[in-house]
Amino acid sequence: MNLLNVSGSPHVHSDESTKQIMWRVNLALVPALLVAICFFGVNALLVSLVSVVSCVLFQWLIEKFILKQPTTIWDGSAIVTGLLLAFNVPATASMLWIVAIGALVAIGIGKMSFGGLGKNPFNPALVGRVFLLISFPVQMTTWPTVGKWFPTQLMTDANSGATPLGIIKEGVMNGQSISSLNLPSLSEIFLGHIGGSMGEISALAILIGAIYLLCKKIISWHIPVTFIGSAFIFSGILWLINPETYLDPLTTILTGGIMLGACFMATDMVTSPMAKSGQLIFGLGCGLLTIIIRNWGSYPEGVSFAILIMNSVTPLLNRWCKPKRFAC
Repeated sequence: MNLLNVSGSPHVHSDESTKQIMWRVNLALVPALLVAICFFGVNALLVSLVSVVSCVLFQWLIEKFILKQPTTIWDGSAIVTGLLLAFNVPATASMLWIVAIGALVAIGIGKMSFGGLGKNPFNPALVGRVFLLISFPVQMTTWPTVGKWFPTQLMTDANSGATPLGIIKEGVMNGQSISSLNLPSLSEIFLGHIGGSMGEISALAILIGAIYLLCKKIISWHIPVTFIGSAFIFSGILWLINPETYLDPLTTILTGGIMLGACFMATDMVTSPMAKSGQLIFGLGCGLLTIIIRNWGSYPEGVSFAILIMNSVTPLLNRWCKPKRFAC
């Protein structure tokens, strides 16, 4: 008689079901989605719809025709993947078919090839994002400029510009000092009136969603605080060494994908450590790797690569950082 039941993670006791948790994560992403639609117009909505519908469709097809198992699309996890993937790409009309390919990779390779929700070692949305970045580098680094609340030309990709991180990367490589670069103000960065992907533009909207998840105890503070804190401290040390070459720590954590990555992707229950001590190490590693890749890597952003690298370390952290036993 087999008394051992092996199931996928997360192995956390809670009164909430996976379905409730996933739908609350979807709700927490709504503020950032609304801000993206306000600044990028209908393009942001279309990219999000294509991403979400593609993720749900591919998951249903794989479960029905390849895995031949009951569908799990109603648990909301595929929608979470679709929204996070959309938040990691430019909100341009030319991205629609590319996003569909990214959704196939995210769901087909990043999630379902390992058996589905709870069994994937890497964050599926980031797997899709990195695949698109390597396969379509031009499209993935052509960023639309933001409008002033519902732009009039909603379906054009004509106006494009660099992100603050892109401006800094190119300027420093060309021998310019950071003080000489035309960067957005902190208020513009915090509110979201800057170029970038949908999930990069508003730290305020992301914080609203993160606070909701913390209040509902969907996530804990350990990974977001250590991720953002380590990035702040490490970038602050570099800034104190040479403020003309390295970005100040406050602007560092508000630009790019640090806020989105720390609050919504690094905190994924499946791909992050179970123990609190492991989560602290995980967040610390994500923050340090992000700053290292940003300053010395080929790409101006490093959040996706940092989280995926730490996802691969999660099994080791789970073995090393085990909760204390209450009995022998």
